Amino acid sequence: MLEVAGVPVLSDNYVWLIHDAASGETVVVDPAVDAPVLSAAALRGWRITQIWNTHWHDDHVAGNIGIKAATDCRITAPDDRDHPIPAIDRIVGEGDRVGIGAFEGQVLSTPGHTTVHLTYHLPGAAILFPGDTLFALGCGRLFEGTADQMFANMQRLATLPPETVVYCAHEYTQDNARFAVTVEPDNVKLAERMLAIDAAREAGRPTVPFSIAAERDTNPFLRASNVAEFTSRRAAKDVFRG
Repeated sequence: MLEVAGVPVLSDNYVWLIHDAASGETVVVDPAVDAPVLSAAALRGWRITQIWNTHWHDDHVAGNIGIKAATDCRITAPDDRDHPIPAIDRIVGEGDRVGIGAFEGQVLSTPGHTTVHLTYHLPGAAILFPGDTLFALGCGRLFEGTADQMFANMQRLATLPPETVVYCAHEYTQDNARFAVTVEPDNVKLAERMLAIDAAREAGRPTVPFSIAAERDTNPFLRASNVAEFTSRRAAKDVFRG
């Protein structure tokens, strides 16, 4: 199986290293910076061969050039002509394939947070890298896209196998949980999850990754029944200060 390691950077970002021992390959997902990522890989003895970018925001691509210069890795990213991603070797979109070792990944188009945004799904390893589309108990803000697009993303990701492990790009879970309980105050599974989240953060532990099964039970955006309900929840979260 693949091994995934998180590199916490900036104030709340996670950069993910995906390592395949059989081939010796290592993929970096959304490198916000270069030096800590290179150090984390070197510490493990992992050779970085690829970068996968989900979208153009600087806290997802600023490490591209430095990592490529140090490793000669291949960069795969979406084609965002309004916001070109640096040092791309291969442009991908909906329906394309990526791979690490013997594992094949599917490229999903998940716009909403930005006009062009990708999610990488490796079904053989049951892992998902949604960038800023899906968070634990949350979803990305609609900076460039629409509520209809993001609602469609939530509906689509909810159909993935429940055991799918999700590696999102930010540690937003505690704040998301505080909002989620205002939407579903009687959700017992949500209350239980919030206690576990608070305990993890108190102990300095990450709350990512998480499962699609957990999101189906507790994420108010994934659980929205229609676009209007989703839109109302997204607007409320945008101004939430709980």
